[in-house]
Amino acid sequence: MDAGQPATSPQRPPVRHEQGETHAVTNQPPPLEPYDALSADAALGEALHRWAQPALDGAAGSRLAEIGALAGSARARAWAFDAHRHPPRLVSHDRYGRRVDEVEFHPAWHELLGRAVGWGLHATPWTSDEPSAHLTRAAGFYLWSQAEAGHGCPVSMTYAAVPALRTDPGLADEWVPKLASTAYDPGLRPAGEKRGALAGMAMTEKQGGSDVRANTTRADPVGSHGDYVLTGHKWFCSAPTSDLFLVLAQAPDGLTCFAVPRVLPDGSRNVFRLVRLKDKLGNRSNASAEVEFASTWARRLGEEGRGVATIIAMVAATRLDCVIGSAALMRRALTEAIWHARHRQAFGGPLVDKPAMTNVLADLAVEQEAATLLALRLAHGVDAASSAREQALLRIALPAAKYLVCKRAPGFAAEALECLGGNGYVEDSGMSLLFRESPLNSIWEGAGTIQALDVLRALQREPAAVDAWLGEVAPVRGADPRLDRAVEDVLTSLADLEQPEVAARRLAERLALILQGALLVRFGPPAVADAFCATRLGRDWGTTYGTLPRGIETAAIVDRAFEPVH
Repeated sequence: MDAGQPATSPQRPPVRHEQGETHAVTNQPPPLEPYDALSADAALGEALHRWAQPALDGAAGSRLAEIGALAGSARARAWAFDAHRHPPRLVSHDRYGRRVDEVEFHPAWHELLGRAVGWGLHATPWTSDEPSAHLTRAAGFYLWSQAEAGHGCPVSMTYAAVPALRTDPGLADEWVPKLASTAYDPGLRPAGEKRGALAGMAMTEKQGGSDVRANTTRADPVGSHGDYVLTGHKWFCSAPTSDLFLVLAQAPDGLTCFAVPRVLPDGSRNVFRLVRLKDKLGNRSNASAEVEFASTWARRLGEEGRGVATIIAMVAATRLDCVIGSAALMRRALTEAIWHARHRQAFGGPLVDKPAMTNVLADLAVEQEAATLLALRLAHGVDAASSAREQALLRIALPAAKYLVCKRAPGFAAEALECLGGNGYVEDSGMSLLFRESPLNSIWEGAGTIQALDVLRALQREPAAVDAWLGEVAPVRGADPRLDRAVEDVLTSLADLEQPEVAARRLAERLALILQGALLVRFGPPAVADAFCATRLGRDWGTTYGTLPRGIETAAIVDRAFEPVH
């Protein structure tokens, strides 16, 4: 025997390697897709039947079924991965040196966005005569956002642009039919030559951020027909290849809203210089740009000095989509976590049956159902916006919901990822994509403190908003003592606001939690409502997920949360 060769132990014969494999792959969950994202979501289905049953009997029902099936498909998963692995690319000039300011997207982006537009998940509800058009649109947006979230930005911006454009009948007549079209027609051409159009917005600047009144972009009037030229720089511009943008700029009489087309009616490009695309933590499939205006032609939207008032309708609509989008992200993360736990063996049995893991999954399921129910209730309010009470409720509930639901998403995504262990931390699982996306909705359209201060303003200035919130809770007063105590505590706090801004976040959180609790007690299954009230309102809870108290029907909650239908 050569001195350099180790002896072979007679007790441990050499392992035989056949066909180059070291071992068989076992105890790995099968692929989740395909599954039906609509049929597998009991909370969503119940909300739709409660608030939109007539619509489900028509075209909306068929449309949602189609979205749910494709959202859970292998095709949609592949599109999502491709759109993120091949992010958009800035093309500032053409081969001859002419400035074009375009963005190239991977074909997967167009697959995702084209289907969203084809289903009318953008501005179509504003012109639809279908019943519950905004609620069924919200459900579709929720389902399709589970496939991929980045393309939802231009969808949401287009949806939100219509209420603002309607402050000017002329501009609305010109643009709304194109924005509401279900024809996806990408490319920069005059709107009159396109079958459909998309909208974006450019509000924030590097020196101001959320304080848009600090904007320095200048708007100089030219002529007497509401035409202006803009000069300035925008730090964030959403969906920069859209056809129309709503922009805030300083006119002679103050901050004003403007409609800025990317291409002018004669076919020439408006001056819309894309300085660079942002290198973002997540949301990488979507292009976000810095933009410069230099004698850029614009039309005034609303009165001079009333820019914030004009744009507020757009902000409200995008805030709603932030809530829906976060609920959708939670939903996808939860389904992945439950699927893994049901198919992974650990410590002598299925992981999902281990009490500690069941507690985690049930806790996540309670959080996600509460987020979904609140998001859809707000969307139902948009359908009923002719009601003064619904308008007042949205005024306080929408910023409170955005504050709470969007802030809960990152911790939720992290916990769901951890349910997969190391497998969840690698890119192939898709969980890391969800985790990177999870903080964004809390930042978009006003970060947490902005939402909390908006809630505070509603509390201080609009008694009808407080009355509407109390009216939403009233049907279940007396049904759960923990909910009753939470309402009384909030009312006591409102009567003694010595330092209002210090209390703003706490108030926003409690108002949203109580709304969620009231909705679950009124409409949800008893096990979920009991778990929510015990923990989020009764505070019999730890500081992390998986700390539900004894007596909660955790297995029943998990079984309800996700039962895939293939």
